[in-house]
Amino acid sequence: MMSKRAHEEPAFVLHRYDWSESSLILEVFGRRHGRIALAAKGVKRPTSQFRPVLLPLQPLLLSWSGDAEVRTLKSAQWQGGHVMPTGDALLAGSYLNELLLKLLARDDPHPHLFDQYALAVQLLAERGGELQSLVVRAFELVLLRAIGLLPDLSCEGSSLAPIDPHQRYALLLEGGLRLAHDDDAHALAGAVWSALHQALDQPAPLVPVMRAAADVHQTLRIPLRNLLHYHGGVRVFGTRQLLLDVQALSRRHAPSSHPDRPATTAPESP
Repeated sequence: MMSKRAHEEPAFVLHRYDWSESSLILEVFGRRHGRIALAAKGVKRPTSQFRPVLLPLQPLLLSWSGDAEVRTLKSAQWQGGHVMPTGDALLAGSYLNELLLKLLARDDPHPHLFDQYALAVQLLAERGGELQSLVVRAFELVLLRAIGLLPDLSCEGSSLAPIDPHQRYALLLEGGLRLAHDDDAHALAGAVWSALHQALDQPAPLVPVMRAAADVHQTLRIPLRNLLHYHGGVRVFGTRQLLLDVQALSRRHAPSSHPDRPATTAPESP
């Protein structure tokens, strides 16, 4: 039965929509309640106490009431711990939010996934430039496993035979792992898939998965992107398209006509 009230629920705002001249609809990820929608009435007024608090990628404590699909926000306070990620890390965090919006059902609690998401956001805020790509890859794996969309990484998909640590395997959209062909550019050794599988089995898997993926997170990008697009029902995620546009803009203004100016590096897309 849908809970009518929540008091100081650990939560994050995933997205905000205009509702009226003074109010917003919030898409929220709560630890005990999962993804829900909240009406934040009057939050856009300059005098609203919620105005500086209800921002994405900030650890919050939220209270609400109501049993409709959209409940009513009653209170909000910053939980503390870290400030909002900035720069490329902000875009990476927005990508994680988009994944949760696309792949999580409403009112489906995932407390352990919430904890790993909170850790991912903290790492992006504190060490985003250093760990950004690795945090994103690890969270993609943790999310897919948590919602039952990641194939078993310990066996072949068709035969269910244990994978050989010395063979290379490709990850398919529906068939799980299969022995790699010569042209499978994004295949990985069985030992790597096994290490990822074992890391995902840990009670708090994000950091163990980051360690297991440290040398292969670039290779994992395309197989995981394909899997996420397939299950998310999208051709490209909006946040990634934004990053691609930023990259295109950076290339357009690259200093090719200014030989004395050092080249800049465009942010890497998730």
